[in-house]
Amino acid sequence: MIITFCGHSNFIPASELEQKMFSIFENEIGDTYAELYLGGYGNFDSFALSCGRHYKQAHPNVKLIFVTPYLSLSYQENHLKYNKLLYDEIIYPEIENAPPKFAISYRNKWMVEKADLVIAYVKNEQGGAYKTCRYAQRKNKRIFNLANETCEM
Repeated sequence: MIITFCGHSNFIPASELEQKMFSIFENEIGDTYAELYLGGYGNFDSFALSCGRHYKQAHPNVKLIFVTPYLSLSYQENHLKYNKLLYDEIIYPEIENAPPKFAISYRNKWMVEKADLVIAYVKNEQGGAYKTCRYAQRKNKRIFNLANETCEM
């Protein structure tokens, strides 16, 4: 199973949202093998990584994967060395032709296409998280939006 995440960068973590995330992990993953595709930007991505790391402690079949939007040498020097400490693996999707300005949105679409489930925190009808969640809807992905306690937006 592959799970990916999208949420607002100004997300504010709360213990009840953490419990909802763990409940989703238990119901969807349990003790089976799962890959968590993480973007690594903003507060919601940090929250998702933290929850994934915590869940992995008791469920070693979970793999935390950072999906990088860039391959430039400067990006690797400034970001990937640190991310190697946080994630089990770093991958670069097939988005070589994406203009750098749109690399993150191309990467987000790639993650959605690979995912079996999208866990979101989307309250506003604007921004990258909203666009990614709408894309997931168009791709008929299962979505659990922590912002409104439903499986849809």
